[in-house]
Amino acid sequence: MPRKMAGIFGASNIFWMVFAASQAFKIEIFPEDKIIAQIGDSVSLTCSTTGCESPSFSWRTQMDSPLNGKVKNEGTKSILTMDPVSFGNEHSYLCTATCESRKLEKEIQVEIYSFPKEPEISLSGPLEVGQPVTVTCSVADVYPFDRLEMTLLKGNQLMKNREFLEEMESKIVETKSLEVTFTPRKEDIGKNLVCHAKLHIDGIGTELRERETRKKLQLYASPKNTIRIVKPSGKLQEGDSVTMTCVSEHLPAPQIIWSKKLDNGDVQVLSANASLTLIAMRVEDSGTYICEGIDSHGKHREEVELIVQEKPFSVEISPGPQIAAQIGDSVTLTCESMGCVSPSFSWRTQMDSPLVGSVKSEKTKSTLTLNPVSFEHEHSYLCTVTCGRKKMEKGIQVNLYSFPRDPEIELNDPLVTGHPVTVSCKVQNVYPLDRLELQLLKGQRIMKNKNFLEDEDKKSLETQSLDMSFIPSIEDTGKILVCLAKLHIDEMEFEPKQRQSIKTLSVNVPPKEMTILVSPSSILEEGSSVNLTCSSDGFPAPKVLWSKQLNNGNLQPLSENTTVTLTSTRKEDSGIYVCEGFNPAGISRKEVELVVQVPPKDIQLTAFPSETVKEGDTVIISCTCENIPKTWIILKKKADTGDTVLKSTDGAYTIHKAQLRDAGVYECESKNEVGLQLRSLTLDVKGKGNKDYFSPELLVLYCASSLIIPAIGMIIYFARKANMKGSYSLVEAQKSKV
Repeated sequence: MPRKMAGIFGASNIFWMVFAASQAFKIEIFPEDKIIAQIGDSVSLTCSTTGCESPSFSWRTQMDSPLNGKVKNEGTKSILTMDPVSFGNEHSYLCTATCESRKLEKEIQVEIYSFPKEPEISLSGPLEVGQPVTVTCSVADVYPFDRLEMTLLKGNQLMKNREFLEEMESKIVETKSLEVTFTPRKEDIGKNLVCHAKLHIDGIGTELRERETRKKLQLYASPKNTIRIVKPSGKLQEGDSVTMTCVSEHLPAPQIIWSKKLDNGDVQVLSANASLTLIAMRVEDSGTYICEGIDSHGKHREEVELIVQEKPFSVEISPGPQIAAQIGDSVTLTCESMGCVSPSFSWRTQMDSPLVGSVKSEKTKSTLTLNPVSFEHEHSYLCTVTCGRKKMEKGIQVNLYSFPRDPEIELNDPLVTGHPVTVSCKVQNVYPLDRLELQLLKGQRIMKNKNFLEDEDKKSLETQSLDMSFIPSIEDTGKILVCLAKLHIDEMEFEPKQRQSIKTLSVNVPPKEMTILVSPSSILEEGSSVNLTCSSDGFPAPKVLWSKQLNNGNLQPLSENTTVTLTSTRKEDSGIYVCEGFNPAGISRKEVELVVQVPPKDIQLTAFPSETVKEGDTVIISCTCENIPKTWIILKKKADTGDTVLKSTDGAYTIHKAQLRDAGVYECESKNEVGLQLRSLTLDVKGKGNKDYFSPELLVLYCASSLIIPAIGMIIYFARKANMKGSYSLVEAQKSKV
């Protein structure tokens, strides 16, 4: 290597050694700069170094206060753990790392707060319309309370707001409260009292610095003005039905108790509903019925007198006064007469709408079949039985619903960690839609719910869905998504009124951290073997595809195994090999270059015009070999006293005016990093007086003379032919055959 280049490389090495030394020892702390911790939680500070195998660490506070934590050193890391966090941890902490004679220091500020609970709403007494009451909103264990703001609302109306800006005398957690006195009105029914607390501390999430509690207003008023409604009337015939409804001006709605006076003076409780329906009345059902409205503040009662007259025959309708029928099913209503030998039957709807059903009467029974049940069948049906001059009528209410299948859970894309995905909870063919509630849960936690109350007047089968987006994480794998559909129709008897579907989450992780291992090396000798091994992290485990990059940039697939083995490699095996790892979450790629080195071969050493020349001639000695990169060609002349290296150009050496001393053995050496190959020839230089020498000039003259005579004959032939035609063309002339 020239002395100048050696100087440059030496200076460069010194520069990099100085640079590496200046960059070697570093210190980092995590989290960076500042951390805000809640009192009672556990917090860890991690101090780490690079560029030193065995550093030593020490921790201290800026004010040299006690650490109030435990220190654990692990190699190039030191961890300070404060568990639980208390007021004694609100400091600026310093981590000092020492490596031999070098010392580095890093600082982090620890601030604390306390805001562990939701606010609490309490009332000074029960909520009675027109009576003042004091509501108190309190939040416990707050620090620092001079950052606290509290707001009390009734519905959307602001009742009071306060910021606790008074100066803190000591570091303690305190309970702060907000009080408002107001007089409830009827308009307040259903409104919420809202207590909102906010701790104005930057650096913590909204869900940690804002808390809210709601309390629904439950108002009451003393019971009064109890009235009763009797339909059709208090005078009935045996087998008739009657509905008695009791209404009382109570707030909240009182408990309604229906009972009947017995002959012995006792009372028989019949129902705890506002309406009491008695069907197939008998004579002994006559009597006094009592409606009583009761709550914790009082009660009020009214009486109804029912008279049931005997009837010569009776009628029963089944399955009962009302039936819940699913749309699409088949329903049969049966009307049966007792006490009449040859009754006649007729069916109609309460509103005289078309019957739209199949009627079949036989002896004392008549059936009305609705198949399939549709919206036109949602009526109150009346069966009229005539026996001679007497007539009796029974009714049955057909209520419709549709809830035929479990909801479906759909994801718009595969679950990939960190990528937003939309989940849809869909339920099909529902009616009535205004009673539907959909919930989406992840595990036991409700993510979203929806009631479709706005669709109250829709009379059609509806398919509705509840959609929401979330960002899955790897911790979600194994959790379940639950799509829960509820049809809130308590007054109908059918099952199920609740359906659900479950989907277990499997979160995909795209391929990452791909590595390629080449054994033994990416630079090989021709004929040797090599293993290319590719690995990648991801979930599910990525599949591997090995390919070779062609000259046009396209990829030629090789194998789907993680390891590709090339045996007896050739020069053509050199090139770029690409490993692709892929799974449903994505694809990752890495490549490696393979170089197959080939030793020199097919070397050719020639002398032009010949290996035997005459003194004074020019001769070119040329050495060539197969076009292999990085091949060196050296021409030498062998001699007993030592070899002479010839100055050749592209493997060619020219001897001008050859002398007798130029005769001898010439050798060509072709070599590269893999091997070498030798070829030699002997150059014979003849003196000018040597008769045995057959010069090339004589050979040329001899060959030329052997061709002259035939050529002259051909020229004469073509000349004569041209004279006969009047012209001559070498192009049109017939080629001679030799």
